[in-house]
Amino acid sequence: MSTSSPSEVHSITAVPTNLTDDQHRRMRTYLIQMGLRVVLIITAALFVDGWLLWVFVAGAVILPYTAVLFANAGRDRSARDVEAVPPTMPPELPASASAPQEEIRIVEQTDDPDRKDD
Repeated sequence: MSTSSPSEVHSITAVPTNLTDDQHRRMRTYLIQMGLRVVLIITAALFVDGWLLWVFVAGAVILPYTAVLFANAGRDRSARDVEAVPPTMPPELPASASAPQEEIRIVEQTDDPDRKDD
C-alpha cells in the first residue's frame, strides 16, 4: 500500500515500451532482414552474373549476423526527449537565539606513553 500524498505526481515519460511491443518490433526487424536475405540469394542465383553476383552473395552472408545483432540489441533504442526537473532546495531552518554555543575541542591521540597532553 502506498503512503504517498495525493498531491505527489509521478512522471512516466521515461518508462520504456512494454515487452510485447518491443518483441514485435524486434521480430519485425529480424523478419524484414531475413526476407531481404532470401531476395538476395534468389537474385544472386538466377539473375546476376560477374562481380554483382559476389556483392549479392556477400550481402546474403553478412545479413544474418546484423539481423541477430539488431534483434538482440536490447529493449529500447528509441530516444525520448525528457526534460529534467530542477531540484527544489529545502527551506533553511531559522537561527535560534536560545541555542547554546558549544565549544568543540579536538585532541590528537598518540601512542607515545612519555608524552603528556596539556
